[in-house]
Amino acid sequence: MKRTEEEKTQPTAKEKRIKRDAQRGYWASKTEFVLTLIGYAIGIGNVWRFPYLCYRSGGGAFLVPYMLMVILCGIPLFYMEVLIGQFSSTGCTSMFRLAPLLKGTGICIMIVNMYCVSYYSVIISYPIRMLYYSCWKTVPWINCEQSWNTKNCTKIEGVNNATDKFVTPADEFFHLEVLRISSSIAELGTIVWEQLICLLITWIIIFACVVRGIKSVGKVAYFTAPFPYLLLTILFVRGVTLPGAATGIKFFFYPEWHRLLDLRVWSDAAVQMFFGLGPGWGGIINMASFNRFHNNAKFDSVLVVMINVFTSIYAGVVVFSVLGFFSKMSGKPVRTVATSGAGLAFVTYPEAIAKMPIPQLWAFLFFIMLFLLGIDSVFVQLEAITTSILDEIQVLRKYKVVLTTALCIFSFGCSIIMCTNAGMYILQLFDWYSSALSIIVICLVEIIMVMYIYGTDNFLTDVEFMLGKRPNLFWRISWKYITPIVLIFILLTSIIFLREITYNGVKYPQWAVVLGWLSFVSSVIWIPLYIFFIMILKRNTLCSSLKRRLRPLDWTPADPQDREEYEAFRRQRRLPKFMTESEAEGPATAEK
Repeated sequence: MKRTEEEKTQPTAKEKRIKRDAQRGYWASKTEFVLTLIGYAIGIGNVWRFPYLCYRSGGGAFLVPYMLMVILCGIPLFYMEVLIGQFSSTGCTSMFRLAPLLKGTGICIMIVNMYCVSYYSVIISYPIRMLYYSCWKTVPWINCEQSWNTKNCTKIEGVNNATDKFVTPADEFFHLEVLRISSSIAELGTIVWEQLICLLITWIIIFACVVRGIKSVGKVAYFTAPFPYLLLTILFVRGVTLPGAATGIKFFFYPEWHRLLDLRVWSDAAVQMFFGLGPGWGGIINMASFNRFHNNAKFDSVLVVMINVFTSIYAGVVVFSVLGFFSKMSGKPVRTVATSGAGLAFVTYPEAIAKMPIPQLWAFLFFIMLFLLGIDSVFVQLEAITTSILDEIQVLRKYKVVLTTALCIFSFGCSIIMCTNAGMYILQLFDWYSSALSIIVICLVEIIMVMYIYGTDNFLTDVEFMLGKRPNLFWRISWKYITPIVLIFILLTSIIFLREITYNGVKYPQWAVVLGWLSFVSSVIWIPLYIFFIMILKRNTLCSSLKRRLRPLDWTPADPQDREEYEAFRRQRRLPKFMTESEAEGPATAEK
């Protein structure tokens, strides 16, 4: 049928979709989305935290509470965030159209991401520095003959005959050469220029990968997501063929069933599940917002979570096979050489590698793997910040490159202080306080908003329209009851079992602890502040304001054709219309 002259002046639904695609964009393929999510969910923590946590919390027995947490909370929370992003096609601030009064949570997410991007970029700059040392003719952490070594330096084979104040060559190398660490956080010192250069290189790489948004991130993910598995497999083959590897692997998996009676073990399992998968940061919602509307989100979510769990266990085998070898060569029990965090990645593991033939090769592969595991997380977090700003201030979309450049320069500037002699103390402080509790609070707000304010039935109806099938009873029970209970459990146990912060045996002064707590408050404070701001600004009665701003604001698909079909679907189900902007502002504004 031919279009009339009047119709020709109006854009078709297809033309509207094309225009919107040009403004915001979609993933070029489903593969790019899945690979980016895999790269985001799988990070350095899978290598340097999970293996140690597993052995410390009962070995194979730890997998029981961990898998329960993944099934009952991890997958439902991950899936819910994918559904929210895919349905709304908006980032982690605009998603709070579901309950406009809670929009301060979106600001909280952005601040937490800024903190994390700043200190996490420093963490992944360490492997770049280590790559340089890995190319030396003799790896410098193998002996006590370097310029930075002290009289307390003792090779691991001579520990039994050493004094109480012995320090291994690898420990002195990392702290006295790489970090050039000061005595405490109070002694800032000067900038370690080599580390600053490595940080600059890291940010140049990050900028090059995110400058074109998901178009570049999606393409980079084809390399950064699968390549670490190749390196991990090479290290696995080498590790399991080393003498003593079986002892280390057995130590990793040996179940101590009585540990299941310890509440701390269940707390550790919940926290590892939570921070291993990455909900609450906005990254999952943001990446899903670039999906096609009817994409099979359940398959993607379950696949990524299962790959994450597999990777954690796989990495544990790789790490403990090498630690078993190290134990055999040094004569020290596996329990005494097993550590976590930076100590594992930059001290213990390199020390074990140094005892292998061609240590330069294995060190190079290991540090390349760490860098690639970490950089994907920065991509997604930085893109979440950028997209949230562009969704709120759409006029900036034409200046996206400028905005991305500004964010990279700003984050790099914030990171410079962590390249000083006290840099590791500052990094640990923000890692300890700025994000952990904030993310749990954010997830609690999300689940309450979706399941109790918007309504479980309303959310299930949206999913039914989007995917063509209503989620079954498992998802309903998990989202409405189990996930909130587990989140409350994680929050309470995280506070109860929060240990006094130390680094390398050095306690932090009280003012530093206060600064750490302030970094936590600086993000979550925006949740109540925004509520008070709206209440004061609009000057309506408290009851009417709460009712109006806890109703969804135009919660419909972004694509015009999907929106029309969704509105027809709601009319067929006799569901009420959503609020408009003028209705949300109140009667006085509407009259104007």
